[in-house]
Amino acid sequence: MLSGALYRASDPELVGERRRCRSLLRAFNAEPEEDGRLSLLRQLLGGIGRGSSIQPPFACDYGYNVSVGDDVYVNFNTVILDCAPVTIGDGTQIAPGVQLLAADHPRDPHLRRTLLELARPISIGSNVWIGAAAIVCPGVSVGDDSIVGAGSVVTRDIPAGVVAVGNPCRVVRGL
Repeated sequence: MLSGALYRASDPELVGERRRCRSLLRAFNAEPEEDGRLSLLRQLLGGIGRGSSIQPPFACDYGYNVSVGDDVYVNFNTVILDCAPVTIGDGTQIAPGVQLLAADHPRDPHLRRTLLELARPISIGSNVWIGAAAIVCPGVSVGDDSIVGAGSVVTRDIPAGVVAVGNPCRVVRGL
């Protein structure tokens, strides 16, 4: 799964890891105190930097494939499908309802019927702002200091220092 090869999500080991994640997410999403949530995030995520905060409700598949830098703010209703590594750089701000979706499926319809899946990493740079309800697709990188507009569907890499908007998301100007 982490290598980008086809895998079966129903594999018992993966099912068990998702159950562990769901248990921690239930506790996180019910925890009223920021310190308690941070403690749970340290158990759940691959890494969370100092001064970073994720607001509930939050959802992810495994948790340990998500790395969050320092001073990151992730707002309500964020979904991260972390079947591959998802990295969020220092100082990034993620608005409500954003989806970072590393999970992918084969393009070939016959192969897709076998229920095999694949995943491709997502990398969000430092000091990025991702607007509300934006969707970042598998294998995409967003460069440092860029802004992704609300409602955008990011299907290709976004370079550093730009404003990008739309469906599909396109660079509209430099910063």
